[in-house]
Amino acid sequence: MNRFERAFALLAVHEGGYVNHPKDPGGATNKGVTQRTYNNYRARLGLSPRNVRQVTDNEVAAIYQVQYWDAIHADKLPEGVAYCVFDAAVNSGPARAVRWLQKEIGATIDGVIGNETLARTVRADAAALIDRYCDRRLSFMKRLRHWPTFRNGWSARVVEVRMQAKNWAEKREPAISTIAPQPKADGSLSFVGRLLSALTVLFGKEAGNENL
Repeated sequence: MNRFERAFALLAVHEGGYVNHPKDPGGATNKGVTQRTYNNYRARLGLSPRNVRQVTDNEVAAIYQVQYWDAIHADKLPEGVAYCVFDAAVNSGPARAVRWLQKEIGATIDGVIGNETLARTVRADAAALIDRYCDRRLSFMKRLRHWPTFRNGWSARVVEVRMQAKNWAEKREPAISTIAPQPKADGSLSFVGRLLSALTVLFGKEAGNENL
């Protein structure tokens, strides 16, 4: 399992399945992919639009890797910090996620990962940087008009991302999640469940029983 696959498996736990909450500005979403993002992805491939309910697991992984992981040059960022910025990029856009990082390390704030940003990030204390970054991200969330509706889920996500990122930065095994994989009606595991099961096999732990 490479760095992207590991980070993606952790992030996918938070994204879940199809949701179309009337107060969610992103609109209809499936596995964290909005209808707009899915339409754009298919258009780039010369494919006709279709309902995001039909997004495949392979399409989801490709979207996350190209539009978020690669966009922030996560493979060049230190471990832990990469996951922290990746998760923020998925929620708030790659440019904003990178600007938050640049503000914390004192780099030129342009929303693009370049040599200066990489050099300053590598020199920074990873655990302390992750704490500051998550604090900034949560502060941003609290200013959003939808905070009263989504505060519990958003807060829990940042707490878990902080812990996972610091575990990774300090070379500890990931806590995986407080959420155990749930079987579907036919008894098979969902997409997220299969990802969690893969992590369980990799790290020899029972998913869902970690104390964060």
